[in-house]
Amino acid sequence: MEQITARSLLATPLGQVAICIANGKVVEVGFTQADNLPAFADSEADGELAEEAARQLSDYFAGERKDFDLPIAFSGTKFQQAVWKEIQKIGFGKTATYKDLALRIGKPNAARAVGGAVGANPIGIIVGCHRILGSSGQLTGYSGGNGVPTKIKLLELEGISFK
Repeated sequence: MEQITARSLLATPLGQVAICIANGKVVEVGFTQADNLPAFADSEADGELAEEAARQLSDYFAGERKDFDLPIAFSGTKFQQAVWKEIQKIGFGKTATYKDLALRIGKPNAARAVGGAVGANPIGIIVGCHRILGSSGQLTGYSGGNGVPTKIKLLELEGISFK
């Protein structure tokens, strides 16, 4: 992963979120329990991007935003990046399954590996891995925040039904 050049912290209804920027792109968004995590910016532009990402996430949690308009950069294997790019295509209030993603990336037998990639998504919420469900629409794990309870709240925020 690139060197973080700015970080912003955002208090959300589901807990504190850290937004990390590297050279003009959002590279990480995730829930954090760290109380001593400082917000900073190495440049005015990256600081502004971190603030804009925080504003867009605030709007999302307030029910006023359905998509994000932010430059992002993934750091992961080619397989992970392919999965994350497919997740980006799943809009607000929509879902897909691990198998759907496996088919979309041309690896129909890789649903379990897709699950691993989904769990490793570094840009949570913005790249909506919470929208990925098990094959019959059931909830599966979630690596962000408090796990499945956080996933449930994100799905409810978007009006998504699940089993």
